[in-house]
Amino acid sequence: MAVIENSKIAIVGAGAVGTSLAYAALLRESAREVALYDIRAERVEAEVLDLAHGTMFTGTSRISGGADLAVVHDANVVIITAGAKQQPGQSRLDLAGANVEMLRGLMPALVEQAPDAVFVLVTNPCDVLTVAARQFGGLPTNRVFSSGTVLDTSRLRWLLAERAGVATSSVHAMIVGEHGDTEFPLWSQSRIGPIPIRDWAADGRPRLTQAELDGIADDVMHAAYKVIAGKGATNFAIGVTGARIAEAILRDERAILPVSSILDGYLGVSGVALSVPTIVDSSGIAEVLHVPFDDDEKVRFQRSASVVAETIASLGL
Repeated sequence: MAVIENSKIAIVGAGAVGTSLAYAALLRESAREVALYDIRAERVEAEVLDLAHGTMFTGTSRISGGADLAVVHDANVVIITAGAKQQPGQSRLDLAGANVEMLRGLMPALVEQAPDAVFVLVTNPCDVLTVAARQFGGLPTNRVFSSGTVLDTSRLRWLLAERAGVATSSVHAMIVGEHGDTEFPLWSQSRIGPIPIRDWAADGRPRLTQAELDGIADDVMHAAYKVIAGKGATNFAIGVTGARIAEAILRDERAILPVSSILDGYLGVSGVALSVPTIVDSSGIAEVLHVPFDDDEKVRFQRSASVVAETIASLGL
């Protein structure tokens, strides 16, 4: 594959997440064109105008959009942010029924407009919706996946960097599994620089204990709930996360990201979308990487798979 010239990102949904993603994509010059679609004409037209008014300061990217699905036409990447919003105290899986039904009608129409696009789900529960989107859109598994635990991984690396007193870019750790309450860090493969996470001791700081690592993992898992309780939604961090994933596709980066795709024989898991280290390029999912899990991580991964599989089965997918 190759870098995509004159690239276009289409964002479905002009709510807090969709507009934050469009804003991040413009600032980062993620694509030549960013198109924003929503069924609410007045809202999406206002958001497009507001974004367009700042393009003197955002490089060569342009913004377009509206309430006609034709704005998605020939997009290289379609990112779906539309759907029922997670409320305080509500789990991501609680949203499954309503958002699966939304995709049932939406995916065929989107595929008709952008038949060659890579589709990225941000709407929750993103693991379940990845399975639904592939089924309803009739797409190959490499061309439909979700943001998965990319944002959770960013949260984890930020917390570890704060504790260790290093740059976030020097922390190499990932959250895997469900994007939800059964997600967990792959501690066995985590490093700060070249040093295993449990061996890190620099600048007079004590080594990270397992209890401290467990506390950090718990903070990551509950981070979204805390933000939603305080302001009603998470939007800025997931917005820049979506833009970053789109860049990996459009620039054919072969970046390793913990996106969620439908697995086939991964630690015995098949037919369920979960996040694991994955090479992302212009084809979408280029390769799912089989990395070592310790015994506890294998058990937790199976538990995560069971939770998502139960929801998929309950929805008749």
